[in-house]
Amino acid sequence: MENKAVYMTGLNKMEMRDIEVPVPKEKQVLVKLEYVGICGSDVHYLEHGKIGDFIVNGDFILGHECAGTVAAVGPGVENLKVGDRVALEPGCTCGQCEFCKTGRYNLCPDVEFLATPPYHGCLMNYIAFPENMAFKLPEGISTKEGALVEPLSVGMHAAKQGNVKLGDSVVILGAGCIGLVTLLACKAFGATDITIVDVIPKRLEYAKKLGATTVINAAETDVLAEIDKLTGKKGVDVVIETAGSARTIAQTPYLIKNGGCVVLVGMAPQDIIEYNFAKIMAKEAEIKSVFRYRNIYPQAINAIAKGIIDVSGIVTHEFDFNETAKAFDFVINNKQDVVKAVIKID
Repeated sequence: MENKAVYMTGLNKMEMRDIEVPVPKEKQVLVKLEYVGICGSDVHYLEHGKIGDFIVNGDFILGHECAGTVAAVGPGVENLKVGDRVALEPGCTCGQCEFCKTGRYNLCPDVEFLATPPYHGCLMNYIAFPENMAFKLPEGISTKEGALVEPLSVGMHAAKQGNVKLGDSVVILGAGCIGLVTLLACKAFGATDITIVDVIPKRLEYAKKLGATTVINAAETDVLAEIDKLTGKKGVDVVIETAGSARTIAQTPYLIKNGGCVVLVGMAPQDIIEYNFAKIMAKEAEIKSVFRYRNIYPQAINAIAKGIIDVSGIVTHEFDFNETAKAFDFVINNKQDVVKAVIKID
């Protein structure tokens, strides 16, 4: 059994190294990883070395969207066995703070989240992980789909925050991976009119394939005027911003209908953005935000298993583990073509 890991050694620099195979501790399982997704946050760390207050110091392992097969179990493991295929929920929380005890564990101040400094990620062959954050995949779900449970959970949390329900109209700003999984979640929750906005034609093509009722290319069309036309100037029930752009965040008060809900998912580079709160107040609209997800992995896995949500169509590019540096370089330099890239760990 050998274990290799890919380290970020500087801005836009990566190298593969041999590391020890971890020994699972009490209530941990050793997982032979099979797929790791490349997330926008991974790319951002590689390009810029930080996200907000989270700064990479020294060599660092990226990756937090992952799934694989249990290779060994530590003492006290009760619900998993060798050979079980699992998706790993990447945030290990304290379990003791007010947020953990009230079920909002995504807000735990002491969370240890994969690939969020100072905690290494999962771009490696083997990882030891708590059993209670390793969710068994039913027959029929591949480990590639298992690695996509993480971004899907963000989309499902966004739909829940917006209280998306049967018959709702939704605008999703941004058709990257998170925008597309949010589209899938809103469809599953019953939204019947889903408009996706982006500036990249390939992403809009994928949105249409995945069930968007309308797509708008914001590089060619006045988005506010188009939504006014589509809704008779009433706006939509829920607006979900996933692009993380100051421009699209600022558009949300104009797109939401009276009494609707704006959900902010994307993180803009700027901390302070000009925003028309008077418009929100006149409409008595809600603003909600999303930080990761909570209590969703089992639901997301069941939705995939039952065929309610199909995440398989999101992956556009797959790379071998020994091509990880090339994979990141490709994603960085081909943003127009990549919707979602994954790495197959062999």
